[in-house]
Amino acid sequence: MYKSLLCLRYLRTRYIALASIISMTLGVATMIVVNSVMDGFSTDMRTRLRGILADVIVETNSLDGVPNTQDIKDRINRAVGKDIEGITATVEIYAMLSVQYGSQWQSKPVTLIGIDPDTKATVGPLSKYLVNTDENAVPDWELSPEAMAYRKEWTTRAQWMVDRWNHNPPPEENKQISFEEPASNGPLPEPDFDSESSSESPFDSKPQVADKSKAIINPFDKGLKGSAFEKEEKRDPGSPLKARVYIGYGLVSFPYEDPDTGKTEMFQIVKPGDDVKISTVTAGHPPEPIHFNATVVDLFKSDMSEHDSSLVFCNLEYLQEVRTMIDPESGEKSVTSIQIKLKNPEDAAMVVSKLEEALPPNLFRVRTWEDKQGPLLAAVEVESAILNVLLFMIIAVAGFGILAIFFMITIEKTRDIGVLKALGASSNGIMSIFLSYGLALGLVGSGVGVIVGLLFVKYINEIERFITFVTGRKVFDQRIYYFPEISTHVEPMMVFWVAVGAMTIAVLASILPARKAARFHPVESLRYE
Repeated sequence: MYKSLLCLRYLRTRYIALASIISMTLGVATMIVVNSVMDGFSTDMRTRLRGILADVIVETNSLDGVPNTQDIKDRINRAVGKDIEGITATVEIYAMLSVQYGSQWQSKPVTLIGIDPDTKATVGPLSKYLVNTDENAVPDWELSPEAMAYRKEWTTRAQWMVDRWNHNPPPEENKQISFEEPASNGPLPEPDFDSESSSESPFDSKPQVADKSKAIINPFDKGLKGSAFEKEEKRDPGSPLKARVYIGYGLVSFPYEDPDTGKTEMFQIVKPGDDVKISTVTAGHPPEPIHFNATVVDLFKSDMSEHDSSLVFCNLEYLQEVRTMIDPESGEKSVTSIQIKLKNPEDAAMVVSKLEEALPPNLFRVRTWEDKQGPLLAAVEVESAILNVLLFMIIAVAGFGILAIFFMITIEKTRDIGVLKALGASSNGIMSIFLSYGLALGLVGSGVGVIVGLLFVKYINEIERFITFVTGRKVFDQRIYYFPEISTHVEPMMVFWVAVGAMTIAVLASILPARKAARFHPVESLRYE
């Protein structure tokens, strides 16, 4: 009984022990926060990577691709057919995306992936990442009614301006633009599409040009000169082009600060229904550059900045056609990769080994999605392990603090220990006092640390916004990191083992002082008193 009373008394009155409790609390809370953030980051990243890549990827060794023949399909079915839940063929190639905003063209390097939405949906939740598509719907290449109305509106306006300009050429005597007087009398009025006639033309006051024979060229009539797609690109501008794309959200949007509210919002320079230009190369040797226009059907947003700023999905058949990946004689279409979703993802390694035996190694390379993203996942795991070691040292420092404090108590309370032993306390009893005191420090420190850590994890994004507001500097910038906000995932067993580890360190730190106090002789302890 006296052991518990002494432990509680010293725990309440020895303020020096508060330093050890605070150190233990900070160490436990920091480990919980860091592990939860790293685990949340890793979990969300793995989920999104699997949604894009599928469980197993069969890739060709050449960007020219390999004909997706019946023989290859039969080999895959014979090897792992019973394990397959979904399968899709794709064409993946590097390309350049050009977007016109105002009078300027913006070009960015991208990864162009030709897909079939029906089969792609069987290997991953593609519709989940499309901004204007219902999550449970099967995506297709058709424009939504809103996107079609938007396209009709701006193409009608553009065509109206072209026709009015071409039907009202500038006067012949005005050969050059005059810089003495303003070129126009003011901004052009908006065209009145509701009225059938107008008394005044909005183009009555327009710049003087050097040659009246040069009329504005309709940008939608610009096809690929000298190519097989020139006729196709000269279709009605109000209807979508044959090439359709899902374009990464980060490629066509940028953040800006609203001057009225002060909030950062995203501004889109391309919307569904707009046209973009894509440049890539054909299959064969040597590859030839090709360019084609494509209609944006939807925006792809996975909330991973790396993918949202680099991926463009195109309809597979058109990409195979424009890259000359269709055999003119047999009609066989080449692909560069085959993605497979398994019924049991844990069997991925076994499936990879079977496919490596079934498929020719000189043509194909078989990998799991983890192998394909190996460097990224390995970097996250190594970083998490190093952080855990470093943060565990914080708890170890708290343990050394407990060790120092207990040695001080042992020296300071030498007389009291002698009195206790003279009254009949055993050496084991004295030792148990110090061990219980160390365990009590560990329990209080780890308990408070768990509460503080879990609260910090719960409100971590609110805390990040508060720190950003106070410092005026963005703590978690979505343009740098993968996600728009800090992702967290609390693993109960991780919290348990962190708390147990902290209490164990506290008890171990109290063993040496406890042994020293237990060896005190009552006569020696009271000799100079």
